[in-house]
Amino acid sequence: MPIKLVTTVADLHAQSARLLTVKNGTSQGLVPTMGALHEGHAALARTAVEQNDVVVATIFVNPLQFGDATDLDRYPRTLDADLALLEAQGVDLAFAPSVEEVYPGGEPLVRITSGRLGEKWEGASRPGHFDGALTVVAKLLHYGTPGAGLSAGKGANSEGAPAGGLPAYRAYFGQKDAQQLALVRRMAADLNFPVEIVGVPTVRSADGLALSSRNRFLSDDEREAALVLSRALRLLEERAKAREPLDLESAQAMVESQPLVALDYFDVVDPDTLEPLAENCRETPFRGEALALIAAKVGPVRLIDNMPLSS
Repeated sequence: MPIKLVTTVADLHAQSARLLTVKNGTSQGLVPTMGALHEGHAALARTAVEQNDVVVATIFVNPLQFGDATDLDRYPRTLDADLALLEAQGVDLAFAPSVEEVYPGGEPLVRITSGRLGEKWEGASRPGHFDGALTVVAKLLHYGTPGAGLSAGKGANSEGAPAGGLPAYRAYFGQKDAQQLALVRRMAADLNFPVEIVGVPTVRSADGLALSSRNRFLSDDEREAALVLSRALRLLEERAKAREPLDLESAQAMVESQPLVALDYFDVVDPDTLEPLAENCRETPFRGEALALIAAKVGPVRLIDNMPLSS
């Protein structure tokens, strides 16, 4: 079935309700994106299609999470290619609203705050970024709630919900943006959003570089230099699996030896709280679960990556 593009919340509700009714669907998945899609987004979409009867992908470049207007203007817009990629994965609906549709009164006076969890790591380097990201994710989660546009009819009960109750609702986020994933999970739990947040593993190119919409801005030399990030993470992964001391300092020295890479942060943290696990990553044998986080500028491009660690 060809993907259908909608640009208003009203049309999104109407079309998702129609599809749930036609398919007699019992589940709906949401894949929030900012466009400029690549194989990492395709993996999110495929997972959502495998797990749900109806899948909606959103394409919206959110101005609230850009601290630099130049960075916002530079962000690639590739709607036609994005729609083709989503259609190839079996996504039913693409919701690509205007800024005015999402923020009809201009910038919102009230926003979601990311709290202590959003003040460290990426939040320290990009103040306000996660407040903007969570604000739009909260709106998108509301927009994508299944059953919002259902009316009584085939497959619906007298209240307009599918027979047997409202469909299951899942939203899909990539593990590559590990801090954002942790924050979205906390927001959904703390504010009682009726949605399951599903994390999908990072997709990498054959050489190990984590896929990102920003990779297109790397020169050949800068791309080669950027591979040191994944090599350092894999080194920690190997040590963790072997239950060896992680020796973070030597992995950091590997990154810092690359002249085209300017390291921002590199640490091993608790996967849920994102607090550093200093005792568990230096001199003692590694035990348990952790998450290695790294961020660096490679030439003009800022890249982030991470690696789950387990013994």
